[in-house]
Amino acid sequence: MPRLVLASSSRYRRQLLDRLEIPYAWSAPDIDESRREGEDAVTLAHRLALSKAQAVAEEYPEHLIIGSDQLALFEDDILGKPGDFATACANLARFSGKRVRFMTGLALIDTAAGRHRVVHDTYDVLFRNLSSSEIESYVSRDEPYDSSGSFRMEGLGIALFERFEGSDPNTLIGMPLIKLCELLREAGVDPLTKTGSQ
Repeated sequence: MPRLVLASSSRYRRQLLDRLEIPYAWSAPDIDESRREGEDAVTLAHRLALSKAQAVAEEYPEHLIIGSDQLALFEDDILGKPGDFATACANLARFSGKRVRFMTGLALIDTAAGRHRVVHDTYDVLFRNLSSSEIESYVSRDEPYDSSGSFRMEGLGIALFERFEGSDPNTLIGMPLIKLCELLREAGVDPLTKTGSQ
Protein backbone atom coordinates (compact mmCIF):
# COMPACT_ATOMS: atom_id res chain seq x y z
CA MET A 1 0.00 0.00 0.00
CA PRO A 2 1.49 3.38 -1.01
CA ARG A 3 1.89 5.92 1.78
CA LEU A 4 0.18 8.66 -0.26
CA VAL A 5 -3.62 8.72 -0.73
CA LEU A 6 -5.66 11.05 -2.92
CA ALA A 7 -9.14 11.68 -1.52
CA SER A 8 -10.83 12.31 -4.86
CA SER A 9 -12.72 10.53 -7.61
CA SER A 10 -11.63 13.14 -10.19
CA ARG A 11 -9.65 11.68 -13.05
CA TYR A 12 -8.17 15.14 -13.66
CA ARG A 13 -6.69 15.27 -10.16
CA ARG A 14 -5.33 11.76 -10.61
CA GLN A 15 -3.71 12.83 -13.88
CA LEU A 16 -2.12 15.77 -12.09
CA LEU A 17 -0.82 13.63 -9.23
CA ASP A 18 0.52 11.08 -11.76
CA ARG A 19 2.95 13.77 -12.91
CA LEU A 20 4.83 13.60 -9.59
CA GLU A 21 5.56 9.89 -10.19
CA ILE A 22 4.93 8.98 -6.56
CA PRO A 23 2.98 5.77 -5.90
CA TYR A 24 -0.45 6.53 -4.43
CA ALA A 25 -3.87 5.07 -3.78
CA TRP A 26 -7.11 6.97 -4.27
CA SER A 27 -10.47 6.88 -2.56
CA ALA A 28 -13.68 8.76 -3.33
CA PRO A 29 -14.83 10.87 -0.35
CA ASP A 30 -18.52 11.34 0.34
CA ILE A 31 -19.11 14.81 1.79
CA ASP A 32 -21.73 17.55 1.67
CA GLU A 33 -20.24 20.31 -0.50
CA SER A 34 -22.98 22.86 0.27
CA ARG A 35 -21.86 26.32 1.28
CA ARG A 36 -22.71 27.26 4.86
CA GLU A 37 -24.44 30.53 5.69
CA GLY A 38 -21.95 33.40 5.87
CA GLU A 39 -19.04 31.24 4.67
CA ASP A 40 -16.54 33.15 2.55
CA ALA A 41 -14.60 31.64 -0.33
CA VAL A 42 -11.35 30.96 1.55
CA THR A 43 -13.16 29.32 4.47
CA LEU A 44 -15.28 27.22 2.12
CA ALA A 45 -12.31 26.09 -0.02
CA HIS A 46 -10.32 25.15 3.08
CA ARG A 47 -13.24 23.32 4.71
CA LEU A 48 -14.09 21.28 1.64
CA ALA A 49 -10.48 20.30 0.94
CA LEU A 50 -9.94 19.21 4.55
CA SER A 51 -13.34 17.47 4.74
CA LYS A 52 -12.49 15.37 1.70
CA ALA A 53 -9.24 14.20 3.26
CA GLN A 54 -10.89 13.61 6.65
CA ALA A 55 -13.67 11.56 5.02
CA VAL A 56 -11.22 8.76 4.14
CA ALA A 57 -8.70 9.21 6.98
CA GLU A 58 -10.05 6.38 9.12
CA GLU A 59 -9.30 3.88 6.35
CA TYR A 60 -5.66 5.05 6.12
CA PRO A 61 -4.14 5.37 9.63
CA GLU A 62 -0.47 5.57 8.56
CA HIS A 63 -0.73 7.75 5.47
CA LEU A 64 -0.52 11.18 3.91
CA ILE A 65 -3.96 12.06 2.55
CA ILE A 66 -4.54 14.78 -0.03
CA GLY A 67 -7.86 16.63 -0.28
CA SER A 68 -8.56 19.36 -2.83
CA ASP A 69 -11.56 21.42 -3.87
CA GLN A 70 -12.06 24.23 -6.36
CA LEU A 71 -14.38 27.26 -6.47
CA ALA A 72 -15.06 29.75 -9.24
CA LEU A 73 -15.38 33.36 -8.08
CA PHE A 74 -17.13 35.91 -10.28
CA GLU A 75 -18.18 39.36 -9.13
CA ASP A 76 -19.90 38.64 -5.80
CA ASP A 77 -20.78 35.01 -6.54
CA ILE A 78 -19.14 31.75 -5.50
CA LEU A 79 -19.97 29.28 -8.26
CA GLY A 80 -19.95 25.51 -8.06
CA LYS A 81 -20.48 22.93 -10.80
CA PRO A 82 -23.14 23.96 -13.35
CA GLY A 83 -24.81 20.54 -13.53
CA ASP A 84 -26.61 21.07 -16.85
CA PHE A 85 -26.40 22.61 -20.33
CA ALA A 86 -28.49 25.72 -19.61
CA THR A 87 -26.56 26.69 -16.47
CA ALA A 88 -23.18 26.13 -18.14
CA CYS A 89 -24.23 28.32 -21.09
CA ALA A 90 -25.57 31.03 -18.77
CA ASN A 91 -22.32 31.05 -16.78
CA LEU A 92 -20.15 31.37 -19.89
CA ALA A 93 -22.35 34.17 -21.22
CA ARG A 94 -21.78 36.06 -17.94
CA PHE A 95 -18.02 35.43 -18.15
CA SER A 96 -17.68 36.63 -21.77
CA GLY A 97 -14.96 39.31 -21.97
CA LYS A 98 -14.44 39.25 -18.20
CA ARG A 99 -12.08 37.97 -15.54
CA VAL A 100 -12.92 34.95 -13.36
CA ARG A 101 -10.87 33.84 -10.37
CA PHE A 102 -10.48 30.20 -9.42
CA MET A 103 -9.58 29.27 -5.87
CA THR A 104 -8.42 25.79 -5.02
CA GLY A 105 -8.14 24.59 -1.44
CA LEU A 106 -5.50 21.94 -0.70
CA ALA A 107 -5.24 19.84 2.46
CA LEU A 108 -2.65 17.28 3.50
CA ILE A 109 -3.40 15.11 6.55
CA ASP A 110 -0.62 13.06 8.13
CA THR A 111 -2.68 10.41 9.93
CA ALA A 112 0.40 8.78 11.45
CA ALA A 113 1.56 12.04 13.07
CA GLY A 114 -1.96 13.35 13.77
CA ARG A 115 -1.48 16.70 12.05
CA HIS A 116 -2.59 18.50 8.91
CA ARG A 117 -1.95 21.58 6.78
CA VAL A 118 -4.47 23.46 4.63
CA VAL A 119 -3.51 26.07 2.02
CA HIS A 120 -5.07 27.53 -1.12
CA ASP A 121 -4.00 28.99 -4.42
CA THR A 122 -5.75 31.28 -6.89
CA TYR A 123 -5.58 31.52 -10.65
CA ASP A 124 -7.29 34.09 -12.88
CA VAL A 125 -8.59 33.63 -16.41
CA LEU A 126 -9.69 36.33 -18.83
CA PHE A 127 -12.38 35.10 -21.19
CA ARG A 128 -12.58 36.14 -24.83
CA ASN A 129 -15.72 37.90 -26.00
CA LEU A 130 -17.87 34.87 -26.78
CA SER A 131 -20.87 34.65 -29.07
CA SER A 132 -23.93 32.59 -28.09
CA SER A 133 -23.20 30.13 -30.89
CA GLU A 134 -19.62 29.65 -29.67
CA ILE A 135 -20.85 29.08 -26.12
CA GLU A 136 -23.52 26.59 -27.13
CA SER A 137 -21.15 24.75 -29.45
CA TYR A 138 -18.51 24.52 -26.74
CA VAL A 139 -20.87 23.31 -24.01
CA SER A 140 -22.49 20.68 -26.24
CA ARG A 141 -19.08 19.34 -27.28
CA ASP A 142 -17.18 19.39 -23.96
CA GLU A 143 -20.15 18.88 -21.57
CA PRO A 144 -18.40 20.62 -18.62
CA TYR A 145 -21.28 20.01 -16.23
CA ASP A 146 -19.11 18.77 -13.35
CA SER A 147 -16.44 21.47 -13.68
CA SER A 148 -16.31 24.68 -11.66
CA GLY A 149 -16.48 27.58 -14.09
CA SER A 150 -18.38 25.57 -16.72
CA PHE A 151 -15.34 24.60 -18.81
CA ARG A 152 -12.68 21.93 -19.05
CA MET A 153 -9.21 23.43 -19.21
CA GLU A 154 -7.97 19.96 -20.22
CA GLY A 155 -10.13 19.93 -23.35
CA LEU A 156 -11.62 22.38 -25.84
CA GLY A 157 -12.03 24.95 -23.06
CA ILE A 158 -8.66 26.47 -23.94
CA ALA A 159 -10.39 28.13 -26.93
CA LEU A 160 -12.51 30.25 -24.56
CA PHE A 161 -9.68 32.33 -23.15
CA GLU A 162 -7.66 35.42 -23.93
CA ARG A 163 -5.05 34.93 -21.21
CA PHE A 164 -4.22 33.37 -17.83
CA GLU A 165 -2.69 34.96 -14.75
CA GLY A 166 -1.27 33.03 -11.79
CA SER A 167 1.69 31.13 -10.42
CA ASP A 168 0.55 27.53 -11.05
CA PRO A 169 -1.71 26.60 -14.00
CA ASN A 170 -2.49 23.28 -12.29
CA THR A 171 -4.60 25.27 -9.84
CA LEU A 172 -7.02 25.87 -12.70
CA ILE A 173 -7.31 22.13 -13.36
CA GLY A 174 -8.05 21.44 -9.71
CA MET A 175 -4.90 20.87 -7.65
CA PRO A 176 -1.98 23.29 -7.14
CA LEU A 177 1.02 21.02 -7.62
CA ILE A 178 3.63 23.59 -6.57
CA LYS A 179 1.98 23.96 -3.17
CA LEU A 180 1.41 20.20 -2.96
CA CYS A 181 5.12 19.56 -3.49
CA GLU A 182 5.86 22.02 -0.69
CA LEU A 183 3.45 20.25 1.69
CA LEU A 184 4.86 16.84 0.76
CA ARG A 185 8.42 17.98 1.43
CA GLU A 186 7.33 19.32 4.84
CA ALA A 187 5.86 15.87 5.54
CA GLY A 188 9.10 14.14 4.56
CA VAL A 189 8.27 13.14 0.99
CA ASP A 190 10.45 14.72 -1.72
CA PRO A 191 8.93 14.21 -5.19
CA LEU A 192 12.37 14.56 -6.80
CA THR A 193 14.08 11.85 -4.74
CA LYS A 194 11.00 9.81 -3.69
CA THR A 195 12.34 9.96 -0.12
CA GLY A 196 9.64 8.80 2.31
CA SER A 197 7.14 7.87 -0.42
CA GLN A 198 6.75 4.27 0.65
